[in-house]
Amino acid sequence: MKIVLVFLILVVIFFVYKKNKSKNPKNLKLDKFKNKLQSTQTNIERIFLREEEKTFSDPNINIFIGIYDNEENINRKSNIHRARLSKFKKSKLNGEMIFQDDEQRIYKLNNGKKVYI
Repeated sequence: MKIVLVFLILVVIFFVYKKNKSKNPKNLKLDKFKNKLQSTQTNIERIFLREEEKTFSDPNINIFIGIYDNEENINRKSNIHRARLSKFKKSKLNGEMIFQDDEQRIYKLNNGKKVYI
């Protein structure tokens, strides 16, 4: 009877040990990567990055800078606008197409005439 009781206690200790060991992550970096990959905040950031990349690659997409945008958004949008001007020599900002000539001067067309800014 004592042997069965000792055996039963050893089995319980073994299962408790096994359970505690399985709770501890084996690779913390891997678990952190999995959690980040599955988080909704990361998915939202990816959507914004794709949208930003699409805006950067097409100068005909309007970039709207409003009065209620915070400083970070204004800087991000203006950087995209400047990059599009450098790459494509044109960019649409707040509904107006703005161009850049070979001498790096910025202008917009008004009734077919260049108006330098």
